[in-house]
Amino acid sequence: MDALPPTEEALAGFLARHSRVLVLTGAGLSTASGIPGYRDRDGVRRGRTPIQGPEFRRSDAVRRRYWARSMVGWATMSRAEPNAGHRAIAELEASGHLASVITQNVDGLHQRAGSKRLIELHGNLHHVICLDCQARYTRASLQPQLERDNPELANVLAQPLPDGDAAVEPDALEDFHAPQCAACGGVLKPDVVFFGNNVPADRTTHAMAEMEAADALLVVGSSLMVFSGYRFCRMAVAAGKPIAAINAGVTRADDLLSLKLELPAQEVLPRLVDLLSVPSA
Repeated sequence: MDALPPTEEALAGFLARHSRVLVLTGAGLSTASGIPGYRDRDGVRRGRTPIQGPEFRRSDAVRRRYWARSMVGWATMSRAEPNAGHRAIAELEASGHLASVITQNVDGLHQRAGSKRLIELHGNLHHVICLDCQARYTRASLQPQLERDNPELANVLAQPLPDGDAAVEPDALEDFHAPQCAACGGVLKPDVVFFGNNVPADRTTHAMAEMEAADALLVVGSSLMVFSGYRFCRMAVAAGKPIAAINAGVTRADDLLSLKLELPAQEVLPRLVDLLSVPSA
C-alpha cells in the first residue's frame, strides 16, 4: 500500500520541532499575486531564455529590448500585492516559528508583507541603479519617462511574463528610447541579478551564514532548478539538517527532502499559522 501524502499537521510538527527554521522561497509563492512563474509543474522553463547580464551590459539593442518589454510589463508587477502565503510567512517569522527568509524572488512582496529578517538573493526589481555612477532610482519613477519617450507603446497590452517582462516585440525597437541616468547620462539597470551574473559576494556570505545558523530548511514555491537556490539544500544535507518543502510540482531536491506537500503555498501557509496558534499581526 502506498504511503499517505504528508499533511499540514506534519509540517506544523516539523516547524514546532526546530527552533531556527530558514525559509527559501521562489516564484511559486508569488503566482497567486498575479506574477507568472518561470517553470511548469515538471520544472521545465516556459518561453524564451531571459536576458543575460553580460549581454545587457554589452549591447545597446539588448538594453532597448529589455526596457521596452519592462515598460509594457510593469503594470503587472506594480499592481501585485502580497498574498496569504507572504503574510503567513511574516506572521510565522514574527512569532519565532521561522528564523529568517531567503527569497529568490525580485518582486518585493516579502518586504511589503512584513518580513524583517529577509535576504533578497537576486535583488529587487523595484530599484534601479546606474552602472556608471551608481545613482539609484525607484523603478516606478522611471515609468512616466518611459511612456512619455515611447508613446507608441504606452497603451500596448501583452501577456505578462515573469519578473515584470511582457510578451511584446516592438516593430521598431531601434527607435525605442531607453531611460538614462539623470545624474550622468549613464546606463540604467534594474538592481537584480540577471541570469549569467553572480549573486554579490556579501549577499552570498550573509545567506550562507543564515543557513549555517539554521537547524532546518523549509523550501516554499521553488523548483530549485537554479543552483543559487539548490545549493542551500546541499548545505543542509551536508550538515545533517532536515529539509521540508511546499511546492506544487517537482523540485531538484526531491530526493533530499524529509517532508513535501505538493499544494499551493498560499493555502498551506495560513493553515500552519492556525495550527501553530500564531496570533494575528
